Amino acid sequence: MAQKSTIFKPYRSLLNCYLLLNFVLRIVLLYHPITNSNFSFSEYFRIFVIGALNDFSVFTIAFFFFWLYFIFISNSKYNKPWGIIISILLISIWGYVTFGNTIFDEYGGVLPTIAITFISIKTIMYLLCLIFPIQRIHIRQVNYFFVLFLFVLIMVQNTLSEFFFWNEFGVRYNFIAVDYLVYTNEVIGNIMESYPVIPLFIGVGTITIILSIYVFKKTAYVLNKPAPFRAKISQTFGFVLLTILSLFLIPKLNKQVENNVFTAELKTNGIFKFYSAFMNSELDFFQFYQTVDKSTMLSTIKKYYPEYNEQQPSLLHQIKNDTIEQKKNVVLITMESFSADFLSYYGNTSNLTPFLDSLATKSIFFTQLYATGNRTVRGLEAVTMGILPSPGESIIKRRDNKNKFTTGWIFKQKGYQVKYLYGGNAEFDNMSDFFKGNGYDIVDKSSFKPEEISFENIWGVCDEDMAKKAIKIMNSEYKEGKPFFNHIMTVSNHRPFTYPTGTINDSDIIGDGRAQGVRYTDYSIKKFFEYAQKEAWYNNTIFVIIADHCASSAGKTELPLDKYRIPGMIFAPQGLKPHNYNQLMSQIDIMPTLFGLLNFNYNSKFFGQDVLKSSYIPRAFIATYQDLGFISDNQLTIINANKQVKQYTYDNPSSNQNTIIPLQEVKSINRKHLNETISFYQFTAQQLKNKAYDK
Repeated sequence: MAQKSTIFKPYRSLLNCYLLLNFVLRIVLLYHPITNSNFSFSEYFRIFVIGALNDFSVFTIAFFFFWLYFIFISNSKYNKPWGIIISILLISIWGYVTFGNTIFDEYGGVLPTIAITFISIKTIMYLLCLIFPIQRIHIRQVNYFFVLFLFVLIMVQNTLSEFFFWNEFGVRYNFIAVDYLVYTNEVIGNIMESYPVIPLFIGVGTITIILSIYVFKKTAYVLNKPAPFRAKISQTFGFVLLTILSLFLIPKLNKQVENNVFTAELKTNGIFKFYSAFMNSELDFFQFYQTVDKSTMLSTIKKYYPEYNEQQPSLLHQIKNDTIEQKKNVVLITMESFSADFLSYYGNTSNLTPFLDSLATKSIFFTQLYATGNRTVRGLEAVTMGILPSPGESIIKRRDNKNKFTTGWIFKQKGYQVKYLYGGNAEFDNMSDFFKGNGYDIVDKSSFKPEEISFENIWGVCDEDMAKKAIKIMNSEYKEGKPFFNHIMTVSNHRPFTYPTGTINDSDIIGDGRAQGVRYTDYSIKKFFEYAQKEAWYNNTIFVIIADHCASSAGKTELPLDKYRIPGMIFAPQGLKPHNYNQLMSQIDIMPTLFGLLNFNYNSKFFGQDVLKSSYIPRAFIATYQDLGFISDNQLTIINANKQVKQYTYDNPSSNQNTIIPLQEVKSINRKHLNETISFYQFTAQQLKNKAYDK
């Protein structure tokens, strides 16, 4: 007896494939080295059972596109006049997408190519079925297998992508994945250079073909005799009910808060996480977070900023110094993905950073310094704007990112030339838009002549090439007779960790590619100083070296302290007494502290402070895109978008031991620290919302 044509047969077969792929993925991620956690039986249960329900719900919603394909399988659409009308319509759509300016072009990346390819194939297949009715069933089978293959390929490729993302960040998809979709060239290039792509492509292709053939053989019969209109209506009604159930389940399944971040990440679904990040690039603090009354907020601000006049709409306060301003040149070097524990001071015995280790002893070395976030844009935001991290996307990535109160603007008021130097494409991460919109001149890869590039990878020219280019720029600036401020961003300590041959001796490096990337960054900074020492402007220059963020931010707690601790130092060939500064401080404090060393007088809106002043109260701020942390008095307070609060205590980390900082959750919330935490972030949100942080 012939099998009944039902759209649910492909649905069930593909769902089984998707559940299997995600089950295997969870097993792999559970035993991944970055998942440094133990799980209870109940946590395992939630990871796999709630995880499977999450996968079922996400798949059901995603299957809508495949459902549309089945709904339109029909012989009547080829009859006159519909056959001609649909042909003209498809050809018109193809022409518009191929030659016009569509929404796909606005999003950029590979989306236009994907759209053109899909519509081209759809148009060709329809025309073939129209022209060759006798061969229609065979053409339809070919088309079905292609659509099936594409759907399975997306599932398999997504599974692999989630593994790579976890391998890099220790979480499911988040804002970074959204950025990666936009900056496709850099991401694909990074994968091509970092991983054995041929075996990966073969593996992905093989698995996709096997699963596609399996599903095809079990479901191809539904093409022989398309379901009648009435059957399609009833089946669609059933699918709509499943979709409604899925839409109801997803928020319920992801509502429960987990003490173990890894449990929360593993039980959810990556595609759902991607969608959440895409839809919430900015989070309204006043809608999603706890707030305090105005008097509580202002008392906190006045405590930390005594000069602040609460009648002002902004944080505006005067910075006065009683000695003559120094118009020294300033070079700020932010180092890509540079954790504190790469340096020997923090207990590293692999000799990864011999030059920075040496430079630290000649500098003001900030030993208890914490990055504000886990992304380059967060680090750039911190040192450029001196502002707390805000929920959602970094200010650098937002539309309202221009004419802000920045370090570059302060330097310009003092008569400095101001530049941002980056060895890659400054369009990446919206850096060009942000820095240009705040008065910086940009020097990036496009500024390099071919003979100035000795080595490059997908992220840009190597750091040594950038060092040589920077020296040329500074020599030119020096001749103009004006002081300069140059902000250099390194690129080499990033997967694929490639660098010019003959630059470092990697045979004595213990560790993986990351260790080699760290050593090459150290080598490049050393070369920069060797070049700079030969120049006339060197002795009248002050150098700031700081990491943008740590190499990894994954941990059992929402904000693992040791994964935010970074190196930072201020060095001057003349006029600066070296010493270790051992008080707690934030990345946002580094430039206000520099301004203090230069004796600058200015009106400040910076949340960052000069930590060398006696009035400074030690504190630091660390965050993800929705977990906002405040560190004070050996206590970490975290507030999140669910209006929930957690507090942890910790002991001061020893400088010469492993930098893991154990956190002990407290049961009784310290209201003073909670009020301060909320006050700082609430005040920041208010400043940004009211454009009070504009220059």
